[in-house]
Amino acid sequence: MRVYLVIVDESKEARVALRFAARRADKTGGTVNILALVPKQDFVAFGGVQATIEQEARDRAEVLASSAASNLFSESGRMPSIDVRLGDSEKVIREYLGEHPEVAALVLGAAPEGGPGPLVQHFSHCSGSLPCPLMVVPGGLSDEEIDRLS
Repeated sequence: MRVYLVIVDESKEARVALRFAARRADKTGGTVNILALVPKQDFVAFGGVQATIEQEARDRAEVLASSAASNLFSESGRMPSIDVRLGDSEKVIREYLGEHPEVAALVLGAAPEGGPGPLVQHFSHCSGSLPCPLMVVPGGLSDEEIDRLS
């Protein structure tokens, strides 16, 4: 079964990538894995404060991932896998790909204007060493264009 990995956050690029991956999964009999990232917080003098900040960020990421998964389920009838992880984005994604050889593609959305975004920029530079193809979906595509292309 083809598994499409999508990194979700609150950006338009993530929504575009998720829509594309969901349509590809539907057309190929595959599934979507949603990975929400929680950046490690800079050191705070009081450990309790840092733990609270990290927990709040984790809670936001879980709500975001669950909302995305619910939307996919209501559209396709298939529930995606959800994982929320703390740490450096690039490192966490590489670790996830190493742990999940079933992932057929890493699907990222590019910003509709300006630079491509940090994840697209990072992974496009090292795409030759990834264990799966990298799919970059243009952030300026409409829903109809995404549906047609996927």
